[in-house]
Amino acid sequence: MNLMMVESQENPKPSAKKSGSSSIDIYAVQCGKCHKWRVIDSQEEYEEIRSNFSGNPFYCSRKPGISCNDAADIEYNSSRTWVIDKPNLPKTPEGFKRSLVLRKDFTKLDAYYITPSGKKMRTRNEIAAFLEANPEYKGVSISEFSFHCPKIVEDTIPEHVEKRVSGGGSGSNKKSKTMKDQE
Repeated sequence: MNLMMVESQENPKPSAKKSGSSSIDIYAVQCGKCHKWRVIDSQEEYEEIRSNFSGNPFYCSRKPGISCNDAADIEYNSSRTWVIDKPNLPKTPEGFKRSLVLRKDFTKLDAYYITPSGKKMRTRNEIAAFLEANPEYKGVSISEFSFHCPKIVEDTIPEHVEKRVSGGGSGSNKKSKTMKDQE
């Protein structure tokens, strides 16, 4: 059983074209019985499922009018970039928004939080400072924010994206050897 988020390759959002990155546009959960993928209607609902995934696994019957006998809402394939999320992360506090942005080189996602006033926060230190400076959020704890990012499923990265070669920096050594050889 998996939690996934999907970024569309076919119809990137207009803002994605400007910045060179894109964000999650579909939330999906795999049924624990039939293993079919079910699209979740909102980020809030997805986060609710994810926050208690181990204690309350997802089954098709949780969606009104849906059962394991119905066709899957979405099929896992490489027409989209899929990312696998970690279960049991805390739900984003009310009024805040968690934003995941896929880097244009598809190496990872970056997590941000948007405050109710629209300020983008990139670190736990920024969140702590915001909470301290805004006593109206006294009931909100820093532990309710997670910068853990989902992992990109490599076989769904588009073909046009250059794949990084792993090897702990050996690529840069090869490049400098090649440069020396040419001298």
